[in-house]
Amino acid sequence: MTAKRESPRKSTGKTKATKGARALTARAVLTILEASGDVPANPPPVGSDLRWQMVAAEAYFLAERRGFEAGHDLEDWLTAEAIVDSRLRATEAA
Repeated sequence: MTAKRESPRKSTGKTKATKGARALTARAVLTILEASGDVPANPPPVGSDLRWQMVAAEAYFLAERRGFEAGHDLEDWLTAEAIVDSRLRATEAA
């Protein structure tokens, strides 16, 4: 007779919390940014490497909120660019 083997990992409950949270789609984020006028026409001058890293991180977080569902890479990237440029514009104005 074989005993049932249990996983040594502890359940963190993160999966349930993530699935239950309402996440904005990338299209919704763009719509909100465009409606509020926060999408800058010309992004402020920032080093291209730093801006790329900021956009990459933001795109990752957008994908993470959606559960890394495939097929939204470009949409995430474009939304991330709009968000980062908006934040950079806001810091430049301050």
